[in-house]
Amino acid sequence: ASLESGLQPHCGLSPCLEDARARAEFAALHGPALRASGVPERYWGRLLHKLEHEVFDAGEMFGIMQVQEVEEESEGEEAREARKKQPNPGGELCYKVIVTSENGLQAADPNSIFLIDHAWTCRVERARQQLQQVPGLLHRMANLMGIEFHGELPSAEAEDLVLEEMWRFNQTYQLAHGTAEEKVPVWYIMDEFGSRIQHSDTPSFATAPFFYMPQQVAYTLLWPLRDLDTGEEVTRDFAYGEADPLIRKCMLLPWVPADLLDFSSSTPEPPDEHYQAILEENKEKLPLAISPVAYPCNHVFKVYTDIQQVLSHLTHPRFTFTQSEADADILYNFSHFKDYRKLSQERPSVLLNQFPCENLLTVKDCLASVARRAGGPEGPAWLPRTFNLRTELPQFVSYFQQREQRGQDNHWICKPWNLARSLDTHITRSLHSIIRHRESTPKVVSKYIESPVLFLREDVGPVKFDVRYVVLLRSVKPLRLFVYDVFWLRFSNRPFALDDLDDYEKHFTVMNYDPEVVLKQVHYDEFIPEFEKQYPEFPWRSVQAEIFQAFMELFQVACAKPPPLGLCDYPSSRAVYAIDLMLKWDNRPDGKRMMQPQILEVNFNPDCERACRYHPSFFNDVFSTLYLDEPSHCHVTRLV
Repeated sequence: ASLESGLQPHCGLSPCLEDARARAEFAALHGPALRASGVPERYWGRLLHKLEHEVFDAGEMFGIMQVQEVEEESEGEEAREARKKQPNPGGELCYKVIVTSENGLQAADPNSIFLIDHAWTCRVERARQQLQQVPGLLHRMANLMGIEFHGELPSAEAEDLVLEEMWRFNQTYQLAHGTAEEKVPVWYIMDEFGSRIQHSDTPSFATAPFFYMPQQVAYTLLWPLRDLDTGEEVTRDFAYGEADPLIRKCMLLPWVPADLLDFSSSTPEPPDEHYQAILEENKEKLPLAISPVAYPCNHVFKVYTDIQQVLSHLTHPRFTFTQSEADADILYNFSHFKDYRKLSQERPSVLLNQFPCENLLTVKDCLASVARRAGGPEGPAWLPRTFNLRTELPQFVSYFQQREQRGQDNHWICKPWNLARSLDTHITRSLHSIIRHRESTPKVVSKYIESPVLFLREDVGPVKFDVRYVVLLRSVKPLRLFVYDVFWLRFSNRPFALDDLDDYEKHFTVMNYDPEVVLKQVHYDEFIPEFEKQYPEFPWRSVQAEIFQAFMELFQVACAKPPPLGLCDYPSSRAVYAIDLMLKWDNRPDGKRMMQPQILEVNFNPDCERACRYHPSFFNDVFSTLYLDEPSHCHVTRLV
């Protein structure tokens, strides 16, 4: 129009060009996330407009309808049972979202993408605290979830109901960048509109969480999968992306009751292909066969390390530090080494502080799988019953329901495969919670120890405690395993009871990462006499013998098969692991009580700050045992 009227075009960018540039920037920044979520590109332009201007226009296209299904008198028993298994059983108020626009909704329309706001966003461990402290939140969530309660708010009863019911409403996302704490999954509940959208196996819409970086705000995106007429229901697939009917049945349990009691809960060790897939996923290249290296008896080893504790405390005269990785005899690295093949070809004489395939010990799902070699499909007595939620969900659901039917304790602890410090770890007796946690990061679920051996703290009372041993793996074939003679203890800060499952200081022992939390420290040589005073029938030497037996069995089965089914017999490898364990009460075959060790996890490159502080010779002992083959004058005991 400006050209037709003889006017000169504006010297700046035209609105069209500005719009195109904004879209290009938006696509560059958010395109990967949108593609991963399956959002068609035809919607991206209008999505940008709605995000920039905070346009929530779903109300112009949709309405929420309240439905109460009434049972027909003529309805048979079978039909009534089928109705009970619907996502919203008869007799309860049911909400549905329907298309109210007179012209319906066209999937090809670029405007057919909608923003859904989030009513509540939290990390699970802070959920109760937020319900107590954020004004109006508990009331809003109770209304949104259809929870009826009596009495004043807030109340512990209402909080418990919301915390149980929220797993039917929760969705999750995880930040890709940041600290380990920042990458812990975030759970959110969509607003009243989004939370009313019901499930269908043949959904009419798709949804996906979306983090808009310029505003640092998360929304849920909603878009149609087909054209819809006025009055048609808006539905989404609550088990989106899962095709296996049995897994779908398990995933939909929070909304569609199902009985898996007849399904076997047995979990035999996975097939060989499982371990091969893990090797490929880890991008680990196995070494070629090499001969063990023999260094002269007076050789001074050059050590390259990025671990400050080693740099500060390794003072043995047979070791010196080098800043050149190429000159080193020993590579003692904090991060995982991947290309063993190249190293075995080019520098077979270089010694390491890790073994190929050691993730079979240090990653929780692998640890549980390998341990079944010692205890069969149920696992050994020294490992809590554990299920991989990614691959063994039906078996777990069956086992949970069997225990429930028998009236057995059903407290479980849900843990990420590969995170330490109790991050993203949750104790629950809610099957719905465990099933939904599977949607965040890969997790295992282990039987929570309901009868732990407690330690009487005079300042607090009887508390949970765990024990950390450091083990030194010198070689796989032959298996040579040592344990450091000093062990470390961690204590809870509140008396133990099977309640208040979100009370961190009652149920967890890792207190050294929060400066505001009391850290109780007891040295091992003070602990032993006090323990024996509290439990005179259980001398620590006998308890420790059971612990060491469990360690030996674990390493024997982990090293029994060739890689990638077992730790690789690489002659230049050595390793230090920390094994965390608890003790639980159990009964021997003769009915007598016993303290059964329970291995919780095996840690690669553990934090040795306390070891170095109280035992300055720690790394001298470690290096002498692993690299000089001189354990006799060190504070270590040979196990195998």
